[in-house]
Amino acid sequence: MKAPDRVDTERLNLRRPAASDAEAIFNRYAGDERVGEFLAWPVHRTLDDTRQFLAFADAEWRMWPAGPFLIYRHDELIGSTGLAFESKSRASTGYVLAPDAWGCGYATEAVLGMKTLAAELGIKRLYAGVHPGHRASARVLEKAGFRDDGIAKACAEFPNQAPGVLQDVRLYAVDFR
Repeated sequence: MKAPDRVDTERLNLRRPAASDAEAIFNRYAGDERVGEFLAWPVHRTLDDTRQFLAFADAEWRMWPAGPFLIYRHDELIGSTGLAFESKSRASTGYVLAPDAWGCGYATEAVLGMKTLAAELGIKRLYAGVHPGHRASARVLEKAGFRDDGIAKACAEFPNQAPGVLQDVRLYAVDFR
C-alpha cells in the first residue's frame, strides 16, 4: 500500500515534497541555525544541500510506501515530518519546525498524523530518537502516545553539536498489533 501524497490533520496539511520546494524549505527552516541544535542532519549551508534532501526524499518515496512530508499551516510552510522505513513493518518518524511555529502544538499534531498513517500502512513499530537534553521533543512524543524505551548509548550523531561524535539517544516507540 502506498501513502497518499497529502495527509490532512485538524490544522495542518502534510504533503510530499517536490523539487520546486527547495527555496522555501531552505529559507523557512533547513538553513536556519536556530532549528539545528538537536537535529540528526546538518543545517543546510546552501540551496544545493536542500536539493540533495529533495533527491533523497524522492528516492524514499519511490522505494517505500511513504517518505518525508512537508508541514503546512494554511498555505505557509512551517516544517517537515515523515516516515523513514527500515523494513515494511518498522519505521521512524520525527519533525522539524521553523522557530515561529514552536510551542503551538504543531509538532504533536504532525507526529500524530504520522502515527495514524503508520498504522494505516501496516507498520508494526514506529519509533523516534531524541537527544536526551531536548525535553520539548520528548514531551511531543509523550503527548502523541509514544512510550519511553530508554537510552541507547552512543548510537547517533547530532552533527550541529559535535560532528562525527556518537551520542546517546532517548528512544520513544509505539507498537501496532
